[in-house]
Amino acid sequence: METPEQNVAADSQLTETAKPPLPKTTTEPQVQPEQYAAARESVFDVENVSIYYSAFRAVTDVSLTVHENEITAFIGPSGCGKTTVLRTLNRMNDLVAGARVEGDVRYRGASLYGKDVSPIAVRRRIGMVFQKPNPFPKSIYDNVAYGPRINGEHNKGKLNEIVERSLHQAALWDEVKDRLGKSGLSLSGGQAQRLCIARTLAVEPDVVLMDEPCSALDPIATGAIEDLMKEIKSRYTIVIVTHNMQQATRVSDRTAFFSVLRNEKSDTRTGVLVEYGPTEKIFHDPSDPRTEAYVTGQMG
Repeated sequence: METPEQNVAADSQLTETAKPPLPKTTTEPQVQPEQYAAARESVFDVENVSIYYSAFRAVTDVSLTVHENEITAFIGPSGCGKTTVLRTLNRMNDLVAGARVEGDVRYRGASLYGKDVSPIAVRRRIGMVFQKPNPFPKSIYDNVAYGPRINGEHNKGKLNEIVERSLHQAALWDEVKDRLGKSGLSLSGGQAQRLCIARTLAVEPDVVLMDEPCSALDPIATGAIEDLMKEIKSRYTIVIVTHNMQQATRVSDRTAFFSVLRNEKSDTRTGVLVEYGPTEKIFHDPSDPRTEAYVTGQMG
């Protein structure tokens, strides 16, 4: 069991602001040096990462940098490791028996997988919104207040401020302000997903990870979530997994395309990062023919 002292130590490490150099990788976009000078601060530096479930290598040799106050999209066919890589960024894979990470994942200069780093501290700073809206069977108010309460906030006035602020940020306040005592399960799909986003924002994370947050929503609700992402990226760094390539072009600043390496002998599939760069380049001038085939619909 983690002690408060261990959590404090982990929090201290994770607030370091060292700026390691961008990883040298063939998957970085071909840009001029002056463009690097104008790049935003890096939030994640992933270098030569492979992810295993027991003996099975699910993803191999991923290197990329996620930048502050940008939306980064992970795209690619099913089974290519997008969600596995996403979950590595806040150590959600730790909850899977046999999962392990090889390589280096750094968050603002600090190793996410250092022996003294608390996964709980990591998840406080790096929140996650899941594919299917999952409101708690509690009131709308209590859904949003849940995280702050767990973190020790019990002042009613402060909780009221947090709930209102978070619902405003999630563009949901005007729709629910008169029924905060109603169950979160009573909301529509799009509202429920925005409630889950508000619940994530209530603990004031630095990063928001989104695993196909619109896959279960209709086009109108999808548009609302996309508008929300663009609105809040000035305050948060966002990484999104999406099967919707049009969504990636609409909302993201950078895109990573993953594909699958097939081992015919063992009949296994391992995800691999093919190309990573500015979204405009990935979709209109990709460097790898596999990327071009995917974004033009020639392969699924």
